[in-house]
Amino acid sequence: MRVSIITRVTAVVAALALPVAATGPAQAKGLDDSFAGLLTRQVTGANVRKHLDALQAIADANGGTRAAGTPGYAASRDYVAGKLRKAGYRVTLDPVHFVESWTQNGPPTLELTAPDPQTYTPDEDFFTFQPSPAGEVTAQVQGVDLTLPPTPAPTSTSGCETSDFDGFVAGRIALIQRGTCAFATKIRNAGSAGASGVIVFNEGQPGRTDAFPLDIGEWRAGVPMVFADFAVGQALAAAPGATVHLKVDATLKLGTDHNVIAETRLGDPRNVVMAGAHLDSVTAGPGINDNGSGSAAILETALRMAHYPVRNRVRFGFWAAEEIGLLGSEQYVEGLTDEQRDRIRLYLNFDMVASPNYAYKLYDGDDSDAEGSPAGPPGSAQIERQLEAFYDARDLGHVGTDFDGRSDYGPFIAAGIPSGGIFTGAEDIKTAEEAAVFGGTAGVAYDACYHQACDSTANIDATALDVNADAIADSTIRYAFNLSSIPERGDTAGASRLAARTTNR
Repeated sequence: MRVSIITRVTAVVAALALPVAATGPAQAKGLDDSFAGLLTRQVTGANVRKHLDALQAIADANGGTRAAGTPGYAASRDYVAGKLRKAGYRVTLDPVHFVESWTQNGPPTLELTAPDPQTYTPDEDFFTFQPSPAGEVTAQVQGVDLTLPPTPAPTSTSGCETSDFDGFVAGRIALIQRGTCAFATKIRNAGSAGASGVIVFNEGQPGRTDAFPLDIGEWRAGVPMVFADFAVGQALAAAPGATVHLKVDATLKLGTDHNVIAETRLGDPRNVVMAGAHLDSVTAGPGINDNGSGSAAILETALRMAHYPVRNRVRFGFWAAEEIGLLGSEQYVEGLTDEQRDRIRLYLNFDMVASPNYAYKLYDGDDSDAEGSPAGPPGSAQIERQLEAFYDARDLGHVGTDFDGRSDYGPFIAAGIPSGGIFTGAEDIKTAEEAAVFGGTAGVAYDACYHQACDSTANIDATALDVNADAIADSTIRYAFNLSSIPERGDTAGASRLAARTTNR
């Protein structure tokens, strides 16, 4: 098979009578179309299905799951890495840390020690954020971009941006208001600013006054952190020079999984085209649509294009621990130097590409279809148009879908990297308008087995899998040869907000 692929690739180049490095517009277009046509013929739904069968067998042999921290994930990682190594890729297992267990050993402490001492009651006035690290500190409190009194509707962006901490004095306890971005984002930003502890208090509107127990999945600030009633936060903010004694007594145990990163040996390393999909499932099931489908499709694409003479370096990412907070992609992007980030010209994300009641949804790079999410970084609109061209050429309908922060494009967008991709729907309900375009059943979830044990190989739509596998191959190989439509990296103001959007706000 390997010899056959090399022969066919060579034949394409010879037939065009072009060097691969040719840069003229007509020549580049000829290469794009020819290599895209060849690769999409090779990347078939039937071949992708073989990888899904393998992932199902792995889940079956490991308690029905491939979740982070389980033998099922480790076996999935080894399956993908083994295939890619055999195909000739440079393969790296990139460590990803996650919370394996957390136990609160005793009640937390929150006391105002000056100017007017006040002791607050744990599990009533405030709760420990799970999974807070253990720690004890007495320090001055400093409010961070607070909105007091609160507005009638939730609007606070306290702690959502790193700039909110301009002027923050390292070693103080950060006092942050609940609002419009994830708790985890606020806490990470506080940790980066040198906070010795974190108190987040509820925002203050009706229904948003009392604290409650909450697992935010975030520990990396490395300091004790609690969630308090609005009344507590308001009182601390109003006390000049307030000094607080904060203590959390807990045991936090971290585990390690790995992203699988594979890179072509050919192509300009200054121009990296990256495609990614999360490899883990939820604990409840095997995760064959979510997201075996995306992982299997980019794996098959990688295997089939392994010997193509690409002009740009191509890198594939199979992400760990997406289901518990985008941890794999987030830690990967954070671990890159500025120079390494700048070399990634674009990121393509493929998460749930074969939902049984599917719609062809393309990430809305230009914000033309958005329902509140900002556009992606410059270049994202061009990625959306490139994907649209694939479906248009096959007379297939498509709709836009928001960058809502729920998948692994989030960290790339936050870093200003142009992003796009395909999604066929999760737990939301298919509309009558979509049923008229795509078929299927209106009023029913796109994937009724989302995050359940029934997300098995029986939960895959063969048509969506075949079409989207071709779309993935087409977009990846076109960018592997031609990045002329992607602008140089520019201003990314506002893009970092996208990665912060989760249900824990």
